[in-house]
Amino acid sequence: MSQHSAYILTFTVYFIIIVFLCLAANRYNSKLSDYVLGGRRLSGPIAALGAGASDMGGWLLLALPGAVFATGLNQIWMPIGLFVGAYINWTIVAGRLRTYTEKANNSLTIPAYLDNRFRDKSTILRAITALVVLIFFTFYAAAGFVSGAVLFQAAFGLKYTTALWIGAGIVMLYTAVGGFLALSWIDFFQGTLMFLALLITPLITLHHLGSFHSINLHLNQISSTYMHPLAGATVVGVISLLGWGLGYFGQPHILVRFMAVKSVKVIPTARRICMGWMGLSLIGAIATGLLGHALFGNHLNNPEKVFLALSTHLFIALAAGVLMSAVLSALMSTVSAQLLAASSALTADFYHRFFRREASQRELVIMSRVAVIVIALIAMLIAAKNAHGSILQLVSYAWAGLGSAFGPVVILSLFWKRMTRKGAIAGVFIGALTVIVWKLFISKLGGIFSVYEIIPGYLFGSVAIILVSLLDKKPCSDMQLEFDEVKAT
Repeated sequence: MSQHSAYILTFTVYFIIIVFLCLAANRYNSKLSDYVLGGRRLSGPIAALGAGASDMGGWLLLALPGAVFATGLNQIWMPIGLFVGAYINWTIVAGRLRTYTEKANNSLTIPAYLDNRFRDKSTILRAITALVVLIFFTFYAAAGFVSGAVLFQAAFGLKYTTALWIGAGIVMLYTAVGGFLALSWIDFFQGTLMFLALLITPLITLHHLGSFHSINLHLNQISSTYMHPLAGATVVGVISLLGWGLGYFGQPHILVRFMAVKSVKVIPTARRICMGWMGLSLIGAIATGLLGHALFGNHLNNPEKVFLALSTHLFIALAAGVLMSAVLSALMSTVSAQLLAASSALTADFYHRFFRREASQRELVIMSRVAVIVIALIAMLIAAKNAHGSILQLVSYAWAGLGSAFGPVVILSLFWKRMTRKGAIAGVFIGALTVIVWKLFISKLGGIFSVYEIIPGYLFGSVAIILVSLLDKKPCSDMQLEFDEVKAT
């Protein structure tokens, strides 16, 4: 079987599975709560792999191996930061958020939760949080579309624009039709596929190259510092990479998985599954970058294609097609989660809240599907202008923006009784604004100012929440009683 035919066959089987899951889940989308949160009935394993797959995505199979391929083991600080951040997120945030979002008027989105948590009659908080979600998730989705275009270029030799339209069209279709429940089922399937791909690829590459000693010798010949974790590292650089872990507490597409589990009781099981999946997958991605460099040396034009290059170089056509499907799974799981979170904000937090309070559930589901398409088209325009840009750069900006805007607000809203509505507004605004200003202007000063923008974003956002809340009058008795009830649960 030719390589081209094998890719067509494996992609076709993959899409048949996706369509089947979409149609099966679509039967449950009678209400907006079903479409955006799956009726809060996710099991532990589904929530675990859903959170992992929607979090890692194309970054795990393309950007991380590419970063390791290009510079070596000095890139491990980012995966370490992410692993620690994800563990803390599952441990301290997941259970409390699941309880609080249901207690706070059965909130379906993070903007809705904050609105209900702080009894915001002015709707300013809901509007500003929804706006931040829309802005940064559009950039995030653009990164996913770039990943998809890279994949279809590598698999079928298509032009970038054509590849971009195909990848984006597929994601738009199944996200709009299936909704949250379909995404969760599909992410379980895709997460499993990604996991297997990241285990098998480095193992086969290792077998092809020979012993660890010869690989290490080869890599050290390329660069004597390639295998040193602190090679070329600075304190600011290491802190910046570890700082990626802060982003977990403010990512709506991950937090919504906690909100959707059927019970707080399943969270410990989900945490163990997700962290095991994540740890082994990160190790596989790092190994892919290292072993890819040992095999190809400096003869790879785009480091972010190292996984794709290994797939086509070492595997028979049919197996390579399956690995290509794993990459497609990675990017689709993340982009679909981001599109759904952004469309939920547009529909539930703008359209329903400000324009059509009397809208029926059917109308809201239809509007959510329209919103998916609109947001995806805007993200495509950004991706079209980033044909030669870095996937990691787009991801880092969106990750920092969402993490800084929502991370401090979510954590303090769950654990600090004295926090107020004005404090939440200040935190979201200052956190997001800091990331934008730091990225565009301050980082150019270099030195300590080159630190990853999520760190100053978190710092200034947290300080804004605490100062404004303390200067504001105490929360009403109703808010304090609700906080105590959630804490006692």
